[in-house]
Amino acid sequence: MRTSSRLKSSSAAPLHVDVGVLESLFDQVPDVAFFVKDSEGCYTAVNGSLIARHGLSAKKQALGKRPSDICPGEYGDVPSSQDDAVLRTGRPLLDHLELHWYTPHEPGWCLTTKLPLRDAHGTIVGLIGISRDLRSPVDPGRIPAQLAAALNHFETDPGESTTASVLSRRAGMNPSRFARLLKRFFGLTPTQYITKVRVSAATRLLRETTRPVSDIAHACGFYDHSAFTRVFRKITGLTPTQIRAG
Repeated sequence: MRTSSRLKSSSAAPLHVDVGVLESLFDQVPDVAFFVKDSEGCYTAVNGSLIARHGLSAKKQALGKRPSDICPGEYGDVPSSQDDAVLRTGRPLLDHLELHWYTPHEPGWCLTTKLPLRDAHGTIVGLIGISRDLRSPVDPGRIPAQLAAALNHFETDPGESTTASVLSRRAGMNPSRFARLLKRFFGLTPTQYITKVRVSAATRLLRETTRPVSDIAHACGFYDHSAFTRVFRKITGLTPTQIRAG
């Protein structure tokens, strides 16, 4: 798999790019984890950011292994399950919002994209992807005051009934401008932003209090316990009870 990848140029002539060149390129991007995996979901190329996420000291510690081999428990099983789905179906995973843990126990948000790699006959032979950190600080001074007030209001009370249209009206903007600014400042769609705020608040309450899970779900805007568990597991890979136990 650590051979050249075939890309199409504007002239229609095939362009062969060594995966090692891509790896070296992404070594210069500290907030993006880059990876290439074979048909078994094992790493064949990684960048320094991915290694740092897992607390490893060298790339060779990850090569030839699946995420479940280098990350314990559910935190490793989730990306391996994602890989299996992409390799089996050929359907890409695009800008998937998820919460994961940097070693040892620091929570972090990221947007993950995984694309299938095919050979000349169209057979899936692996996948390539990136996972972009969302923990870069945003200068509050760059955010329009009314938008900042609307977001702060929601983050203070994530349990209120809120939609993207409600937030955009509160910010004094039309929905399209509101969406553009959220993407510019946070790298998220309005729906992703709302989910992130609610799951972040729920995670904090689960880890720092002994309140019942049902109370926490309601306090964070989830009015159905099963829906809360379903969304929480989709984003974190764990159930609320597992997060509390960990």
